[in-house]
Amino acid sequence: MRVELLHLADCPNWEQTLRLLREVLDATGHHDVLITASVIDPGEPAVDTRFAGSPTILVDGTDPFASDQSENAHACRVYVTPDGIAGHPTRAQLEEVIRSHA
Repeated sequence: MRVELLHLADCPNWEQTLRLLREVLDATGHHDVLITASVIDPGEPAVDTRFAGSPTILVDGTDPFASDQSENAHACRVYVTPDGIAGHPTRAQLEEVIRSHA
């Protein structure tokens, strides 16, 4: 499994997202999976990087949280969670994604 976290340098949510990803990977037995965190250059076309806002999570090259409304943008990303809109997915949402890719 390949996990990537794409983010803008000044994103307020990327570090918490990285922590949650690591905790979920460890809790689901994926201790050996490395997370590649990459800073997106605002001058780089977002469409070429599958970047739908900061932070964007890619699992095996696919954005598991993409929707019809996802846009390629150099901006903060919001996630729809059971508790409402948030700057990152919940632990339960991440667990579901990781388990479905295992």
